[in-house]
Amino acid sequence: MVIMDRAAWHFKDGLVEGLENVVIIRLPPYSPELNPIEQVWSWLRQRKLSNRTFASYDDILDQVSEAWNAFISCADRVKSLCFRDWINLTS
Repeated sequence: MVIMDRAAWHFKDGLVEGLENVVIIRLPPYSPELNPIEQVWSWLRQRKLSNRTFASYDDILDQVSEAWNAFISCADRVKSLCFRDWINLTS
C-alpha cells in the first residue's frame, strides 16, 4: 500500500498506474493535516531554509542535510509534528 497526496507529478506518464501488487490510496485534496511530511517541510522552511541563498548545488545539498539533521535530532519534535491518531508510532 502506498499513500500519496494528489501532486500532479505522482500521476505523470502513468507512474503509479498498472502496478498489480501495489494499492494506491490517494489523500483528499487540500488535506495537508493527513500527510505528516507537510508539517516537516513547514518546520524546515520556517526554521532552517527560508530566506537563504545558496552558492551551488552542493551547498543546497549541504544545507538541506544540515536542516534535516537538526529536525531529526529531537525525537520529541519528530513525534509532535508527525504523530497522527491513525499512525502507530514505535520508539
